[in-house]
Amino acid sequence: MADETSWEESYPVAYFQSEVAGLKPTSEDSDDQDEDALISLDAVLPDDLLEKVLSFLPIASIVRASSVCRRWYEAVHSGRCSWTKMSPQKPWYFMFTCSDDAVAGYAYDPSLRKWYGFDFPCIERSNWSTSSSCGLVCLMDGENRSRVFVCNPITRDWKRLHDAPGGKAPDYSALAMSVDRRTHGYTVAVAKCKQVPQDYYQWEFSIHVYESKTRAWLTPFAEVLVGWRGGDECVICNGVLYYLIYSTGVLRNVEPRHCLVMYDLSARPARTSLMRTAIPVPCSLTCGRLMNLRDRLIMVGGIGKPDRPGIIKGIGIWELHRRREWREVARMPHKFFQGFGEFDDVFASSGADDLIYIQSFGSPALLTFDATQKLWKWSTKSPVTKRFPLQLFTGFSFEPRLEVAS
Repeated sequence: MADETSWEESYPVAYFQSEVAGLKPTSEDSDDQDEDALISLDAVLPDDLLEKVLSFLPIASIVRASSVCRRWYEAVHSGRCSWTKMSPQKPWYFMFTCSDDAVAGYAYDPSLRKWYGFDFPCIERSNWSTSSSCGLVCLMDGENRSRVFVCNPITRDWKRLHDAPGGKAPDYSALAMSVDRRTHGYTVAVAKCKQVPQDYYQWEFSIHVYESKTRAWLTPFAEVLVGWRGGDECVICNGVLYYLIYSTGVLRNVEPRHCLVMYDLSARPARTSLMRTAIPVPCSLTCGRLMNLRDRLIMVGGIGKPDRPGIIKGIGIWELHRRREWREVARMPHKFFQGFGEFDDVFASSGADDLIYIQSFGSPALLTFDATQKLWKWSTKSPVTKRFPLQLFTGFSFEPRLEVAS
């Protein structure tokens, strides 16, 4: 397809080296020139200047440039801080199909509006949880919630963390990650929730935190929720873990169906109640997706019908203001909502910087929203194709960066 590009060229580094070595200058006076006087510009270009020149390229072009020769490969994959000054890169979106097979999909680059065939490291099944921040992606096994990985999908650097506490198979779990843009240290938070045996009212809830600096897990908070249960949606913003909980309906707390609670990861209070921090969602939602856009907490939610709150009628975007109230940012125009075809009550949505992605589980169509320009735009057509009626799709966003390591 015209919009599909292979992520890296299929030629080995040796091919480029042989081709470059075979090039010779042509001149009428070439026979009289001293071959020793022919000096390669690359040979005299300092490493920092080479990296500076490459840093002005789109990230996909930089990675391709690493195939030119060994020196360029080492410059691109050096992890030096010079890459922090490269041109700003918009977050990419990795899309794949939901199946029991190994995960393989395509990454969308909104700057060049191109899709790349992309083999994502670490992720083994489509039911894994993901969270991303500042170039790193954290992944949690959907079958064993103690298995947690961190990777840089661009450099393919990855590692498995020590097993997370709280059990391998909670009823619900959520994953969040935050990377310090200055030090590149990171925090991973896993929230787990499990129903108290033979009790429909109470749910055991716990928060587990991993710090890359100490390489260890802590469990700073645990509480029993009454009438509310955990879910699969949380995010870290300005050092605070935000988490969506859901009404069980057993205490007749049907409205709102969702509620936002928060936990300060910096102070880590052990004796507190999450329900004291609870903030109702702005309207009846079919689902909610949380994300951190430039240290602003954003929620993308499916707006339910007034008489049938479980049926989606539209999609809204809200920002949490001063940890107290929601302010509406935008609502998806109806023509875009219809453009998905049959839209599920739950959907995939994630974002970073100022860009939000929205994708229906039943369609490979991908919609973007620029939060700065308030602009809705379809991506170019995805190379992911629907092969049968009940085929499902999903995805998540990540920032393409070179200088951050796991």
